Amino acid sequence: MAIKIRLTRGGSKKRPFYRVVAADSRMPRDGRFIEKLGTYNPLLPKEDPNRVNLNIDKINEWIKKGAQVSDRIARILENLSILEPKKRNNPKKGTKHKATLDREASKSEKKLNAEKEKSSEDINNKVEGAVNQKNDESQSVLEKEQNNTVKNETDDNNNEDENKTEIVEKLELTENKIAEEKKVPDKSDNIDQKDVEKQQEVDKKVSINEKVDDTSKGEESEEKK
Repeated sequence: MAIKIRLTRGGSKKRPFYRVVAADSRMPRDGRFIEKLGTYNPLLPKEDPNRVNLNIDKINEWIKKGAQVSDRIARILENLSILEPKKRNNPKKGTKHKATLDREASKSEKKLNAEKEKSSEDINNKVEGAVNQKNDESQSVLEKEQNNTVKNETDDNNNEDENKTEIVEKLELTENKIAEEKKVPDKSDNIDQKDVEKQQEVDKKVSINEKVDDTSKGEESEEKK
């Protein structure tokens, strides 16, 4: 019967706890063992003294009896300077398993897809920003032109209003002048009117004299008869 010093797993899921045991090499990992030789808790930090608890005297006894040590127990004993360090040749050390390679490849693909989507979104945003800027510029130009046309129209309307007011003022002035001229008659008109009145009085006197003469002549003719 070959005796082997190895680890048996205990603890719960994702929280392992190992026992160092001396067991028959034909037994399963977590099966029957001969003697417990210590404990190993990988969840504790390396500086913690409770990480590895070993009964070194019993381990040495089992080694003297011809017990074989597993690779993990050998590394632990080498770190505790109980065994001499061995030169190991592991050419595949550091090489990643297929599952890890597939997982990294999927992550890199997702990252590339996310970067492509981000770059496309950035390009679309830049294009939209440029289009919006052009639209804003054209709208601002149209607004300026509209404002200029409105200003010109208002200026024209103001000029027309001013011209109208000037024309109305001129008409009012001319009407006032005409009214004043009508109110103040000319001296020549007064003189002509006086002459006319005098002439009318003379004509009246002449007509009266003629009537008197006619009446006197009629009386004389009647007396002669």
